[in-house]
Amino acid sequence: MTVLTTSSAGQLSRARTAVMVAFGLNGFCFASWLSRAPTARDTLSLSSAQLGLLLLCLSGGACAALPMSGPVVARLGAARVVLLGSVGVGLGLVAFAAALVSGVVWPAAVGLAITGICMGNWDVAMNVAGADVERRRGRSLMPRLHAGFSLGTVIGGAVGAVLAGWSVPLAAQVMVAALLAPLAMVFAVRGFLPDRSGGSDQPKESSGGLAAWREPRTLLIGLLTLCFAFTEGSANDWLAVALVDGHRTSETLGAVGFGVFVTAMTIGRLSGVPLLDRFGRVVVLRVTAAFAIGGLLLVTLSSSLVWVLVGALLWGMGASLGFPVGMSAAADDPARAAARVGVVSSVAYTAFLAGPPLIGVLAQHTGILHALSVVLGALAIGLLASLAARPAKTL
Repeated sequence: MTVLTTSSAGQLSRARTAVMVAFGLNGFCFASWLSRAPTARDTLSLSSAQLGLLLLCLSGGACAALPMSGPVVARLGAARVVLLGSVGVGLGLVAFAAALVSGVVWPAAVGLAITGICMGNWDVAMNVAGADVERRRGRSLMPRLHAGFSLGTVIGGAVGAVLAGWSVPLAAQVMVAALLAPLAMVFAVRGFLPDRSGGSDQPKESSGGLAAWREPRTLLIGLLTLCFAFTEGSANDWLAVALVDGHRTSETLGAVGFGVFVTAMTIGRLSGVPLLDRFGRVVVLRVTAAFAIGGLLLVTLSSSLVWVLVGALLWGMGASLGFPVGMSAAADDPARAAARVGVVSSVAYTAFLAGPPLIGVLAQHTGILHALSVVLGALAIGLLASLAARPAKTL
């Protein structure tokens, strides 16, 4: 066991806080407009299917960037990639805000594509940085870091609900996030751990991601993470729309429902570490999948708004741990962590690529509540793939 000196313990504490800020701000930027997706749709005069295609620009940009994200992080370092990613996200959101002001769709599509590309690299880099802190501390950390992301979405969702109630233009809200992202990360990345050199006590990590793409366990972890990402992303993208269009609530209540979901995500991730330590990854993932199934059924089938919000709560709890557990499982071997995290992220983000247009097209023909039932299939596959999350040494 490594004994930490006072200085190294302080460095790890600062690094943990810095990476937590990166996760939280990433979540805030992500939720800076999704909590008010119906407003964006109406401002740009889009149908549900067209909104799905617009969301595809965001997820498509992320998916396009992810296959090279591992080598980019290995070459430039996690801190630099996070900082550059935050600058790019800010620029993309500025373009999106301009589209909302002008009512022209193409700047929104370009801006969200840029946002997706930069957010994808930012995502992988902060997960690699977080896994490094987790390994050096010798204690589980990733679910709590992802809780930081969820907390950022909670704040973003709450801000969206308040500003919607005050009738503040969505473009103004997006511009605040665009300016906040790079400004905050300039200071936060100074606390990241320095990149390891060949003289470290761990094997130097290879940036070659092609070998990781041929590893069955890594691909199964990717499939598992994809299913839970689809479960999470479907609610992020469509829950507010489901309340407004499917249950005929106001935009403010739609944002409240989104806030309930992301709050539940945060609680699940904060409380998940002791559960994972006690019961193991596989058991916890299967139980949370059952929660998500129950919550999804309540959201889609209940006629009572109270039970719909309970469903959003259960859905959030059930979706909370799949992504961070997948990242932890991919990083079990420190010598291959960055390459495997890049592969798992690439596979998982296809959920964000396929999910928005799939649900949007289904919603156009069957209604949003019926369209969300496709998430049940993803959860069934996730249950089958959950065994891949066992620690590598037990396989």
